[in-house]
Amino acid sequence: MITQIVVLPGDGIGPEVVREGIKILRTVAETFGHRFAFAEHPIGGAAIDAVGSPLPPETLAACHEAPAVLLGAIGGPKWSETTATVRPEQGLLDLREGLGLYANLRPVRLSPALLSASPLKLERIDGADLVVVRELTGGIYFGHRQEADEDGSAFDTMHYTEPEIVRIAHIAFRLAGERRRLVTSIDKANVLASSRLWRRTVSGVAKEYPDVRLEHLLIDSAAMQLLRCAPDFDVMLTPNMFGDILSDEASMLTGSLGMLPSASLGRSGCAVYEPVHGSAPDIADQGIANPIGTILSAALLLRHSLALHDEAGTVEHAVDKVLDAGWRTADLAGSSNSSVGTAEMGDRIAEAIQQVREERE
Repeated sequence: MITQIVVLPGDGIGPEVVREGIKILRTVAETFGHRFAFAEHPIGGAAIDAVGSPLPPETLAACHEAPAVLLGAIGGPKWSETTATVRPEQGLLDLREGLGLYANLRPVRLSPALLSASPLKLERIDGADLVVVRELTGGIYFGHRQEADEDGSAFDTMHYTEPEIVRIAHIAFRLAGERRRLVTSIDKANVLASSRLWRRTVSGVAKEYPDVRLEHLLIDSAAMQLLRCAPDFDVMLTPNMFGDILSDEASMLTGSLGMLPSASLGRSGCAVYEPVHGSAPDIADQGIANPIGTILSAALLLRHSLALHDEAGTVEHAVDKVLDAGWRTADLAGSSNSSVGTAEMGDRIAEAIQQVREERE
Protein backbone atom coordinates (compact mmCIF):
# COMPACT_ATOMS: atom_id res chain seq x y z
CA MET A 1 0.00 0.00 0.00
CA ILE A 2 1.30 3.44 -0.98
CA THR A 3 0.65 6.37 1.39
CA GLN A 4 0.11 9.66 -0.42
CA ILE A 5 1.64 12.74 1.23
CA VAL A 6 0.92 16.22 -0.11
CA VAL A 7 3.91 18.57 -0.20
CA LEU A 8 3.45 22.36 -0.07
CA PRO A 9 6.96 23.88 -0.33
CA GLY A 10 5.75 27.49 -0.17
CA ASP A 11 8.12 30.46 -0.21
CA GLY A 12 11.59 31.55 0.92
CA ILE A 13 13.45 28.70 2.60
CA GLY A 14 10.31 26.54 2.46
CA PRO A 15 11.36 24.49 -0.59
CA GLU A 16 14.85 23.93 0.87
CA VAL A 17 13.74 22.60 4.25
CA VAL A 18 10.86 20.59 2.78
CA ARG A 19 13.32 18.87 0.49
CA GLU A 20 15.13 17.58 3.58
CA GLY A 21 11.87 16.51 5.21
CA ILE A 22 11.08 14.42 2.14
CA LYS A 23 14.62 12.98 2.25
CA ILE A 24 13.99 11.80 5.80
CA LEU A 25 10.59 10.31 4.98
CA ARG A 26 12.12 8.44 2.02
CA THR A 27 14.84 7.13 4.33
CA VAL A 28 12.22 5.96 6.82
CA ALA A 29 10.31 4.22 4.02
CA GLU A 30 13.44 2.42 2.82
CA THR A 31 14.62 1.53 6.32
CA PHE A 32 11.29 0.24 7.64
CA GLY A 33 9.74 -1.12 4.45
CA HIS A 34 7.02 1.47 3.80
CA ARG A 35 5.91 3.09 0.53
CA PHE A 36 5.32 6.84 0.42
CA ALA A 37 4.38 8.94 -2.62
CA PHE A 38 4.73 12.73 -2.69
CA ALA A 39 2.52 15.15 -4.64
CA GLU A 40 3.67 18.79 -4.75
CA HIS A 41 1.26 21.75 -4.95
CA PRO A 42 1.65 25.54 -4.64
CA ILE A 43 0.60 27.69 -1.68
CA GLY A 44 1.29 31.22 -0.46
CA GLY A 45 3.29 33.67 -2.52
CA ALA A 46 4.35 31.01 -5.02
CA ALA A 47 0.69 30.24 -5.67
CA ILE A 48 -0.15 33.94 -6.05
CA ASP A 49 2.56 34.22 -8.68
CA ALA A 50 1.37 31.08 -10.45
CA VAL A 51 -2.41 31.44 -10.44
CA GLY A 52 -3.26 34.61 -8.49
CA SER A 53 -4.54 32.82 -5.38
CA PRO A 54 -2.64 31.93 -2.17
CA LEU A 55 -4.59 28.67 -1.91
CA PRO A 56 -5.68 27.34 -5.32
CA PRO A 57 -8.75 25.06 -5.24
CA GLU A 58 -6.63 22.23 -6.65
CA THR A 59 -4.24 22.48 -3.71
CA LEU A 60 -7.02 22.30 -1.13
CA ALA A 61 -8.68 19.42 -3.00
CA ALA A 62 -5.43 17.44 -3.02
CA CYS A 63 -5.05 17.97 0.73
CA HIS A 64 -8.55 16.64 1.34
CA GLU A 65 -7.57 13.41 -0.44
CA ALA A 66 -4.40 12.79 1.57
CA PRO A 67 -3.83 11.78 5.21
CA ALA A 68 -1.03 14.29 5.71
CA VAL A 69 0.52 17.48 4.36
CA LEU A 70 4.14 18.58 4.76
CA LEU A 71 4.31 22.37 4.55
CA GLY A 72 7.40 24.59 4.28
CA ALA A 73 6.79 28.28 4.93
CA ILE A 74 4.95 31.13 3.26
CA GLY A 75 5.29 34.85 2.71
CA GLY A 76 8.04 37.34 2.06
CA PRO A 77 8.67 41.01 1.26
CA LYS A 78 7.66 40.51 -2.36
CA TRP A 79 4.04 40.12 -1.27
CA SER A 80 4.07 42.06 2.01
CA GLU A 81 2.92 45.54 0.94
CA THR A 82 0.29 46.72 3.40
CA THR A 83 -1.97 47.71 0.51
CA ALA A 84 -1.86 44.25 -1.10
CA THR A 85 -5.34 42.76 -1.52
CA VAL A 86 -4.06 39.18 -1.80
CA ARG A 87 -1.53 38.07 0.81
CA PRO A 88 0.32 34.73 1.15
CA GLU A 89 -0.71 34.35 4.80
CA GLN A 90 -4.35 34.13 3.79
CA GLY A 91 -3.53 30.86 2.06
CA LEU A 92 -2.44 29.34 5.35
CA LEU A 93 -5.52 30.61 7.20
CA ASP A 94 -7.76 29.29 4.43
CA LEU A 95 -5.98 25.92 4.53
CA ARG A 96 -6.58 25.61 8.27
CA GLU A 97 -10.21 26.61 7.90
CA GLY A 98 -10.78 24.42 4.83
CA LEU A 99 -9.39 21.33 6.55
CA GLY A 100 -10.93 22.14 9.93
CA LEU A 101 -7.52 22.21 11.60
CA TYR A 102 -8.47 23.56 15.01
CA ALA A 103 -5.62 22.10 17.12
CA ASN A 104 -1.99 23.07 16.70
CA LEU A 105 0.57 21.05 18.69
CA ARG A 106 3.98 22.63 19.16
CA PRO A 107 6.32 20.42 21.20
CA VAL A 108 9.34 22.09 22.78
CA ARG A 109 11.92 19.49 23.81
CA LEU A 110 15.50 20.46 24.49
CA SER A 111 18.23 18.33 23.03
CA PRO A 112 20.92 17.90 25.72
CA ALA A 113 23.53 18.84 23.13
CA LEU A 114 21.94 22.28 22.64
CA LEU A 115 21.58 23.43 26.24
CA SER A 116 24.44 25.87 25.70
CA ALA A 117 22.83 27.23 22.53
CA SER A 118 19.98 28.84 24.43
CA PRO A 119 20.45 32.49 25.47
CA LEU A 120 18.90 31.54 28.82
CA LYS A 121 20.82 30.26 31.81
CA LEU A 122 21.12 26.48 32.12
CA GLU A 123 19.21 26.36 35.41
CA ARG A 124 16.25 28.08 33.74
CA ILE A 125 15.84 25.51 30.98
CA ASP A 126 17.45 22.20 31.94
CA GLY A 127 14.77 19.50 31.84
CA ALA A 128 12.24 21.55 29.88
CA ASP A 129 9.84 19.37 27.88
CA LEU A 130 6.52 21.00 27.07
CA VAL A 131 3.83 21.16 24.40
CA VAL A 132 1.91 24.25 23.38
CA VAL A 133 -1.64 23.26 22.36
CA ARG A 134 -2.86 26.24 20.37
CA GLU A 135 -6.45 26.77 19.23
CA LEU A 136 -6.09 27.42 15.52
CA THR A 137 -9.33 28.47 13.82
CA GLY A 138 -10.87 30.97 16.23
CA GLY A 139 -9.89 34.04 18.17
CA ILE A 140 -8.62 37.34 16.84
CA TYR A 141 -7.15 35.91 13.63
CA PHE A 142 -10.58 34.79 12.45
CA GLY A 143 -12.84 37.36 14.12
CA HIS A 144 -14.59 40.22 12.34
CA ARG A 145 -12.15 42.94 11.25
CA GLN A 146 -12.08 46.29 9.54
CA GLU A 147 -9.12 47.71 7.70
CA ALA A 148 -8.19 51.33 8.37
CA ASP A 149 -10.87 53.72 7.11
CA GLU A 150 -10.61 57.36 6.13
CA ASP A 151 -10.74 58.38 9.80
CA GLY A 152 -7.70 56.22 10.58
CA SER A 153 -9.66 53.59 12.52
CA ALA A 154 -9.29 49.81 12.27
CA PHE A 155 -10.27 46.87 14.46
CA ASP A 156 -9.90 43.12 14.93
CA THR A 157 -12.30 41.07 17.04
CA MET A 158 -11.31 38.27 19.41
CA HIS A 159 -14.29 35.95 19.23
CA TYR A 160 -14.71 32.48 20.76
CA THR A 161 -17.62 30.10 21.24
CA GLU A 162 -17.92 27.51 23.97
CA PRO A 163 -17.79 24.53 21.54
CA GLU A 164 -14.52 25.85 20.04
CA ILE A 165 -12.96 26.01 23.49
CA VAL A 166 -14.32 22.62 24.58
CA ARG A 167 -12.83 20.72 21.66
CA ILE A 168 -9.33 22.19 22.01
CA ALA A 169 -9.42 21.71 25.79
CA HIS A 170 -10.13 17.98 25.35
CA ILE A 171 -7.06 17.71 23.11
CA ALA A 172 -4.90 19.32 25.80
CA PHE A 173 -6.22 17.22 28.68
CA ARG A 174 -5.89 13.95 26.75
CA LEU A 175 -2.31 14.84 25.83
CA ALA A 176 -1.46 15.81 29.41
CA GLY A 177 -2.83 12.46 30.57
CA GLU A 178 -0.13 10.77 28.48
CA ARG A 179 2.58 13.08 29.85
CA ARG A 180 3.06 14.67 33.30
CA ARG A 181 -0.65 15.35 33.94
CA LEU A 182 -0.56 19.15 34.08
CA VAL A 183 -2.49 21.60 31.89
CA THR A 184 -1.67 25.30 32.15
CA SER A 185 -4.44 27.30 30.48
CA ILE A 186 -3.48 30.75 29.22
CA ASP A 187 -5.87 33.70 29.02
CA LYS A 188 -6.35 37.38 29.85
CA ALA A 189 -9.47 36.89 31.97
CA ASN A 190 -8.83 39.99 34.05
CA VAL A 191 -9.51 42.16 30.97
CA LEU A 192 -11.14 40.23 28.10
CA ALA A 193 -14.68 38.83 28.02
CA SER A 194 -13.61 36.11 25.58
CA SER A 195 -10.92 35.06 28.05
CA ARG A 196 -13.43 34.82 30.88
CA LEU A 197 -15.46 32.45 28.70
CA TRP A 198 -12.23 30.55 27.94
CA ARG A 199 -11.34 30.14 31.63
CA ARG A 200 -14.84 29.10 32.65
CA THR A 201 -15.15 26.57 29.83
CA VAL A 202 -11.71 25.03 30.37
CA SER A 203 -12.49 24.64 34.07
CA GLY A 204 -15.64 22.75 33.13
CA VAL A 205 -13.78 20.36 30.81
CA ALA A 206 -11.17 19.76 33.54
CA LYS A 207 -13.81 18.04 35.68
CA GLU A 208 -13.83 15.18 33.16
CA TYR A 209 -10.10 14.58 33.78
CA PRO A 210 -9.70 14.19 37.56
CA ASP A 211 -6.17 12.78 37.17
CA VAL A 212 -4.93 15.91 35.36
CA ARG A 213 -4.16 19.08 37.31
CA LEU A 214 -5.32 22.40 35.84
CA GLU A 215 -3.80 25.79 36.50
CA HIS A 216 -4.72 29.14 34.94
CA LEU A 217 -2.17 31.82 34.05
CA LEU A 218 -2.62 35.25 32.53
CA ILE A 219 -0.72 35.62 29.26
CA ASP A 220 1.70 38.23 30.60
CA SER A 221 2.52 36.10 33.64
CA ALA A 222 2.89 33.00 31.45
CA ALA A 223 5.39 34.79 29.19
CA MET A 224 7.45 35.68 32.24
CA GLN A 225 7.23 32.23 33.89
CA LEU A 226 8.23 30.50 30.66
CA LEU A 227 11.57 32.29 30.79
CA ARG A 228 11.92 32.04 34.56
CA CYS A 229 11.39 28.28 34.88
CA ALA A 230 10.44 26.48 31.68
CA PRO A 231 10.61 22.96 33.22
CA ASP A 232 7.55 23.81 35.34
CA PHE A 233 5.31 23.55 32.25
CA ASP A 234 3.88 20.38 30.72
CA VAL A 235 0.94 21.19 28.40
CA MET A 236 0.15 24.85 27.71
CA LEU A 237 -3.40 25.36 26.41
CA THR A 238 -3.74 28.64 24.54
CA PRO A 239 -6.07 30.71 22.38
CA ASN A 240 -4.88 31.35 18.85
CA MET A 241 -2.84 34.54 19.13
CA PHE A 242 -1.42 33.82 22.58
CA GLY A 243 -0.17 30.42 21.40
CA ASP A 244 1.43 31.98 18.35
CA ILE A 245 3.41 34.34 20.55
CA LEU A 246 4.30 31.92 23.36
CA SER A 247 5.51 29.15 21.05
CA ASP A 248 7.91 31.56 19.32
CA GLU A 249 9.14 32.63 22.75
CA ALA A 250 9.55 28.98 23.70
CA SER A 251 11.74 28.41 20.65
CA MET A 252 14.48 30.36 22.39
CA LEU A 253 14.70 27.60 24.96
CA THR A 254 16.12 25.42 22.18
CA GLY A 255 18.45 28.10 20.85
CA SER A 256 16.79 28.59 17.47
CA LEU A 257 13.35 28.97 15.93
CA GLY A 258 14.59 26.51 13.31
CA MET A 259 14.35 23.65 15.80
CA LEU A 260 10.60 23.63 16.48
CA PRO A 261 8.09 21.39 14.66
CA SER A 262 4.30 21.57 14.70
CA ALA A 263 1.26 19.47 13.89
CA SER A 264 -2.14 20.89 12.98
CA LEU A 265 -4.97 18.43 13.60
CA GLY A 266 -8.72 18.70 13.17
CA ARG A 267 -12.00 17.21 12.22
CA SER A 268 -10.96 16.02 8.74
CA GLY A 269 -8.77 13.04 7.97
CA CYS A 270 -5.91 15.28 6.84
CA ALA A 271 -3.38 16.95 9.14
CA VAL A 272 -0.72 19.54 8.31
CA TYR A 273 2.87 19.39 9.56
CA GLU A 274 5.22 22.36 9.36
CA PRO A 275 8.15 23.99 11.14
CA VAL A 276 7.26 26.90 13.37
CA HIS A 277 9.68 29.28 11.62
CA GLY A 278 8.79 31.61 8.78
CA SER A 279 10.05 31.84 5.22
CA ALA A 280 13.30 33.68 6.15
CA PRO A 281 13.72 35.29 2.70
CA ASP A 282 17.04 36.85 3.79
CA ILE A 283 18.72 33.43 3.73
CA ALA A 284 16.67 31.75 1.00
CA ASP A 285 18.59 29.84 -1.70
CA GLN A 286 21.84 29.99 0.29
CA GLY A 287 21.70 26.40 1.55
CA ILE A 288 22.18 27.41 5.19
CA ALA A 289 18.65 27.10 6.62
CA ASN A 290 18.12 24.75 9.55
CA PRO A 291 15.93 21.82 8.36
CA ILE A 292 15.51 20.22 11.80
CA GLY A 293 12.14 21.86 12.50
CA THR A 294 10.83 20.36 9.26
CA ILE A 295 12.46 16.99 9.93
CA LEU A 296 10.89 16.83 13.39
CA SER A 297 7.58 17.85 11.79
CA ALA A 298 7.98 14.80 9.55
CA ALA A 299 8.40 12.73 12.72
CA LEU A 300 5.11 14.15 14.03
CA LEU A 301 3.53 13.21 10.69
CA LEU A 302 4.67 9.62 11.14
CA ARG A 303 3.32 9.53 14.70
CA HIS A 304 -0.03 11.34 14.43
CA SER A 305 -1.21 10.65 10.87
CA LEU A 306 0.35 7.27 10.09
CA ALA A 307 0.56 5.77 13.63
CA LEU A 308 4.21 4.83 12.96
CA HIS A 309 5.42 5.49 16.49
CA ASP A 310 8.68 3.53 16.32
CA GLU A 311 9.61 5.27 13.09
CA ALA A 312 8.85 8.70 14.60
CA GLY A 313 10.98 7.95 17.64
CA THR A 314 13.82 6.78 15.40
CA VAL A 315 13.81 10.11 13.53
CA GLU A 316 13.85 12.07 16.80
CA HIS A 317 16.67 9.89 18.15
CA ALA A 318 18.60 10.39 14.92
CA VAL A 319 18.34 14.18 15.28
CA ASP A 320 19.72 13.96 18.81
CA LYS A 321 22.51 11.66 17.62
CA VAL A 322 23.65 14.16 14.97
CA LEU A 323 23.50 17.06 17.42
CA ASP A 324 25.38 15.02 20.02
CA ALA A 325 28.11 14.51 17.42
CA GLY A 326 28.52 18.28 17.26
CA TRP A 327 27.00 19.05 13.86
CA ARG A 328 25.20 22.40 13.57
CA THR A 329 23.61 24.59 10.93
CA ALA A 330 24.61 28.26 10.86
CA ASP A 331 21.87 29.40 13.28
CA LEU A 332 23.30 27.11 15.97
CA ALA A 333 26.96 26.88 15.06
CA GLY A 334 28.40 29.91 16.85
CA SER A 335 32.15 29.33 16.88
CA SER A 336 31.78 25.61 16.08
CA ASN A 337 33.92 24.17 13.32
CA SER A 338 31.21 21.59 12.60
CA SER A 339 28.84 23.87 10.72
CA VAL A 340 26.97 22.20 7.87
CA GLY A 341 24.47 23.34 5.28
CA THR A 342 20.82 22.44 4.90
CA ALA A 343 21.32 19.41 2.66
CA GLU A 344 24.27 18.04 4.61
CA MET A 345 22.32 18.21 7.86
CA GLY A 346 19.56 16.24 6.16
CA ASP A 347 22.10 13.72 4.89
CA ARG A 348 23.61 13.21 8.34
CA ILE A 349 20.22 12.70 9.96
CA ALA A 350 19.24 10.24 7.21
CA GLU A 351 22.43 8.26 7.89
CA ALA A 352 21.73 8.36 11.63
CA ILE A 353 18.23 6.90 11.08
CA GLN A 354 19.78 3.78 9.62
CA GLN A 355 22.31 3.64 12.46
CA VAL A 356 19.61 3.98 15.13
CA ARG A 357 17.57 1.21 13.50
CA GLU A 358 20.60 -1.10 13.46
CA GLU A 359 21.38 -0.32 17.11
CA ARG A 360 17.83 -1.17 18.13
CA GLU A 361 17.93 -4.50 16.32
